Amino acid sequence: MNFTDPTVIMFGIYLFAMLFIGFLGYRGTDNLDDYILGGRSLGSFVTALSAGASDMSGWLLMGLPGAIYLSGLSEAWIGVGLVIGAYLNWRFVAARLRLYTERAGNALTLPDYFANRFEDTQNLLRILTTVVILVFFTIYCASGVVAGARLFENMFGLPYQTALWVGAACTIAYVFIGGFLAVSWTDTIQASLMITALIVAPVVGYFAVTDGLQPAQSITDLMEPAKLDMMKGASFVSVVSLMAWGLGYFGQPHILVRFMAAESVTTIPAARRISMTWMILCLAGAVAVGFVGIPYFLAHPGGALAVNANSETVFIEMAKQLFNPWVAGLLLAAILAAVMSTLSCQLLVCSSALTEDIYRTFLRKNAGQTELVWVGRAMVMAIALVAIGIAGNPEAKVLGMVSYAWAGFGAAFGPVIILSLFWSRMTRNGALAGILVGAVTVVIWKQNNWLGLYEIIPGFIFGWLATVIVSRFSQPSVSMLQNHQAVETELRKALA
Repeated sequence: MNFTDPTVIMFGIYLFAMLFIGFLGYRGTDNLDDYILGGRSLGSFVTALSAGASDMSGWLLMGLPGAIYLSGLSEAWIGVGLVIGAYLNWRFVAARLRLYTERAGNALTLPDYFANRFEDTQNLLRILTTVVILVFFTIYCASGVVAGARLFENMFGLPYQTALWVGAACTIAYVFIGGFLAVSWTDTIQASLMITALIVAPVVGYFAVTDGLQPAQSITDLMEPAKLDMMKGASFVSVVSLMAWGLGYFGQPHILVRFMAAESVTTIPAARRISMTWMILCLAGAVAVGFVGIPYFLAHPGGALAVNANSETVFIEMAKQLFNPWVAGLLLAAILAAVMSTLSCQLLVCSSALTEDIYRTFLRKNAGQTELVWVGRAMVMAIALVAIGIAGNPEAKVLGMVSYAWAGFGAAFGPVIILSLFWSRMTRNGALAGILVGAVTVVIWKQNNWLGLYEIIPGFIFGWLATVIVSRFSQPSVSMLQNHQAVETELRKALA
C-alpha cells in the first residue's frame, strides 16, 4: 500500500474523522441508555439521514449497480418496492413506535418493546426476538464485512483475508468507542457522502460516454435492447419478488431503532420528508451508475476486466477511471461510508439485544451502568468476530446475503410490529407465533426456492396469519387495552 497515494490519503482523512466522532460520542455516553439509544435525543435531520444510511448498506453502491449492469433496468423494480415500503414505514409506523416504546416501560430495544407491550413476564418474547436478531443480523453484518473487504481488495490490492480484517476494524473501532451517538452522527456525514457520490459518478460517466459518440448516436445505441426494458426477461413472479423488498422495512431492527431514538413524535414528519428525498435520489443514482456503466465499459473494454469478473465493482471501477485520485478517493470513501453506516448500527443492535435483553435481564439484574456499557462494547467485538468468520468465503455475494437477512427480519418482525401498533386485541401468544412462523418460513422457503418467489412474501403472509389466528384464542389484559388507547389519544394530540 502506497501511503503517498492521494486515494489512500483521502481514505485516511475520512477514517480519522469517523474515529474522532467516535471519541465525541464516547464523551457523551454516560449510561446504557446513551450507548444503545442516544438518550432519545435525535432531531429530524439526524433521525432522517441516520435511518437512511443505516438502511442503505454496501449493496446500494455495489449490489444494486452490479445487478443493473448485469441484467439491465429489469432489476430496478427493487428500487420501486423499497421507496413504497420506506414511505409507508415512515408514515404509519415511525411516530407510533416512538410513542409506544416510551410508554411500554421506556423500551430501549425491540425485544424490550415486545416484552413490555405484551406484559410477557416469562420473557419468552424477549428470548425469541433476541435469537432471531442474532441469527439474521450476523448474516447481515457479514454482508457488510464482505462489501468492505471487496473495496480494500480492489483499491489497494490486499489479499481478501487481509482486506476482510482491515475493513471490519474500521467500523468496529468507532462503534466500540462511541456507541449510538457516534453511529448516528457518523451516519449523517456518511449519508451526505453517499448521495454526493451517487449523483456525481453517473453524471460524469454519462458525459464520458456521450463525448465519444457519433453525432447521430445516443447512449442507448451502445446497449442491448433487452437491458433498456424494465419488463424484458422479467416474469410476474420476479417483478413481485423485487417489489416485495419494500415489505422488509416494517421489521428491520436497525431502522426501527432510529424511530425509537427520535427526540419526539413531532420530529417525525420532517424527518420523513428529508429521508424520502435522500432515498429516492440515492436509489436513482445507484440505478444510473449501473445503467451508464454498460455503455461506458463497452466503449472502454480495456478497463472492463474487473467489472466483467465481478459486476458488483462497477461503481469502484468507474470512480477510479473517471476521476483524478483525490476525487476518486472521496467517492470511493462513499462505499466505505455505506458499509460502515449499516454495519455499525447492526453491530449496535446485536450488542443491545445481548446486553439489555440477555445479560441484564437474566444474568446481572443489578449491574451498574458502567458495567453494562462495557458489556455492550464486548458484545460488539463478539458479534463482529462471528460476522468476519462467516464472511471468510471470497465467493460470497453482497446482495444475496442482504436479501436473506432482509427477508428474515421483514417476515419475522414486520407483521408483529404493524399489528402491535394498530390492533389492540393482539396478544403475547400471537406475537410469539408470528415471529416464529415468519422466521421459519423464510428459512425453509429459501432452502427450497419454491416458485422462484422471494421468501419474504410467504414469510410475511404466514407470519401475519399466525399472529391473528393465535391472538384470537387468547385475550389481552385490561392494562394492555388501556395502554393502547392512551397511545392513540396521545398520538392524535401530538400530530394535531
